[in-house]
Amino acid sequence: MTTTHSALITGATSGLGAAVARALAERGWHVLVHGRDPERADKVAGEMRAAGGRVDTHLADLSSLSQTRGLAETVSSNHAAIHLLINNAGIGPGRPPYRKRDLSADGHELRFAVNYLAPALLARLLVPTLRNGEAARIINVASAGQAPIDFADLRMDHRYSGTQAYYRSKLALVAFTFDLAAELADDDITAITANCLHPATLMNTHMVRQSWVPPISSIATGVRAVMNLAVEPTGAAVTGRYFDGVREARAHGAAYDPETQSKLRAATNEILEPFLR
Repeated sequence: MTTTHSALITGATSGLGAAVARALAERGWHVLVHGRDPERADKVAGEMRAAGGRVDTHLADLSSLSQTRGLAETVSSNHAAIHLLINNAGIGPGRPPYRKRDLSADGHELRFAVNYLAPALLARLLVPTLRNGEAARIINVASAGQAPIDFADLRMDHRYSGTQAYYRSKLALVAFTFDLAAELADDDITAITANCLHPATLMNTHMVRQSWVPPISSIATGVRAVMNLAVEPTGAAVTGRYFDGVREARAHGAAYDPETQSKLRAATNEILEPFLR
């Protein structure tokens, strides 16, 4: 892989994101490391540069749609093309008993905002830049934990649970991936594939440890799953698919439901429209 290939990875200052960033850099990719904390971003980037990697850092708080838009604008203005977007950043269920509900800067339930709205907005805004890349790919890091969305209560004002909020946000991301893939498949200008995956069960990450659940999988296992879609032929050969690790699998049935996808599309367009102008 030549250094002309660029990849944007969100949440790349720790855990799975940082490990995937290093793996891509080792293969000669120009890696765009996203994070919120400048010190952590500089540390990861410095380590990658010391190992011979080519890396830039981009700061943004993905709980803010305006900052998410700013991230996309900066990446697009600095890079004529990107070849890979990995929406990895996310917020887990939180600490037990998972009852604390937080809202984003824009007034959305926080997990829905970070785990779903931000990736959806980034993908939408970066499609033109991805089109400039040869056979570009979008990878959305989801989870096997998925639950149907209550469209009458997207903010989860009633009967809030951090676990349910997390599961709903991940189902939204999976359903969006399927919908986006179908849309991109109808565009014969340049091929862009869009797939999603559950990288590994309870990886040894801060998100898992914060939930007070013992990790059972290594980050290396998750890296193999993401890289399977990022650089191996699989990620170019299929689109609109859900993977469990390196194997194609079946997501929650609601993610395939046309009515769910239609309602999600309408709700998402309404929320994101001001940021897509």
